[in-house]
Amino acid sequence: MKFATRKCSAQRRGVDVGGARASARFSAGADAALEELSAPALGALKRRKRRAPEAAFTLAEVLAALLFMAIVIPVAVQGLRIASRAGVFAERKREAARVAEKILNESIVTTNWNSSALSGTIYEADREYNWTLRTESWTEASTATALQRLTVDVEYPVQGEKFTVEMSTLANPQ
Repeated sequence: MKFATRKCSAQRRGVDVGGARASARFSAGADAALEELSAPALGALKRRKRRAPEAAFTLAEVLAALLFMAIVIPVAVQGLRIASRAGVFAERKREAARVAEKILNESIVTTNWNSSALSGTIYEADREYNWTLRTESWTEASTATALQRLTVDVEYPVQGEKFTVEMSTLANPQ
């Protein structure tokens, strides 16, 4: 029984291994097998033995990739910044609307809306919300009862800018 042995890459290249120079030939049996092959098959085998060129990027490809990244990265960062601001904006607006609803409900229950204007500051979730309550007659009523329109404006900050939420309701002064 014959065993085929594989030579290491150093032995195949003919590098000195263990003090003796290794040849590129495998064995006498392998040489005999190569001689029996036809000329086209032998040529194809020799072409396969050629070393493939090493794959690498050219300077132009590297520069093109860097240019592409120089364009894409700032656009992506700007998109993330806009998305972050939109999320913060929505959260603060929701909190300001909750503050406005709370002020309107308290004003209706305590009937402290009879004065012309009230204002104050509420702290929620470690944030400051300034509010103003205005009262005016509701002129669109076709009923005999005069209703009052209560309007609350709540200011909320988002990344250094002030925005306002306005919420209104109708109340019976009696």
